[in-house]
Amino acid sequence: MASQLHNFVHLLFIGVVALFPVINPVGTAFVVMPYFAHMDAAGKKRAVRQITLYAFCVCTGTLIGGAWILKLFGLSIPVVRLAGGIMICKMGWEFLSSDKDESADSSNDVGQARQRDIDSQLFYPLTFPLTTGAGTISVLLTLSAHSADADLRQVALNMTAILLAIVAMCVMIYVFYLNTQRIERYLGSQGERIFNRLIAFFIFCVGLQIAVTGLKALFA
Repeated sequence: MASQLHNFVHLLFIGVVALFPVINPVGTAFVVMPYFAHMDAAGKKRAVRQITLYAFCVCTGTLIGGAWILKLFGLSIPVVRLAGGIMICKMGWEFLSSDKDESADSSNDVGQARQRDIDSQLFYPLTFPLTTGAGTISVLLTLSAHSADADLRQVALNMTAILLAIVAMCVMIYVFYLNTQRIERYLGSQGERIFNRLIAFFIFCVGLQIAVTGLKALFA
C-alpha cells in the first residue's frame, strides 16, 4: 500500500512537471491575449471557461485513447508535431502580416461579429494546437505508458494520478488566461500593439521549432 501511494504521488508530480512546459499556461496566456482584447469581462470568462473545458477533453481523450486513435489513422507523433507546427506558424504569420487597426471600429455590429469570430476559434486554434498541441499529446502518451501494468488497481491509481495532473494544468490555464486583461491595462494601446507584434513573431518561431523537431524525428 505504501509503495502504491508513493508511485501515485510520484506520477502526479511527474505529470505536472512534464505537462507544464509543453502547455505553458503562463506564456500561452500572453499569446491568446490579443483574441480577448475586445471582449467584456463576462464574455472573456465564458470563453476562457470553454477553452479550459476543451483542453481538459483533449488531454483526457489523449490519455484514454490517444495511442489507439493515432494507430487507427496510421499517424506518428513526429507527423503530429510537424502538422501542429505548421498550423502555429500560419497563425503567427497571419498576426504579423495583419495591418488592420482593430481598435478603430467599435460599433455594436462589429462587436457581435468579433464575438462570433472568437466563438469559432475557441477550439481551433486557441485550444488546439495553441494550448494543448503535439507536445501535450506526446507527453500524455508517454505518461500513459506507466499504466501498462497487469495489476488493475495500479492501472487505476496511475490513470487517476495523471488525470489529477491534467486537472491541475487546467486550473492554471483558467487562472492565467482569465487575468491577461490586467496586464493589458498596464501596456496601453501603443504598448499592446507592439507587444502583440512581438508575440506574433514568437508564435511563428515556436511553430517553426515544433515543425523542425517533427522533421528531425521523421528523418532520424
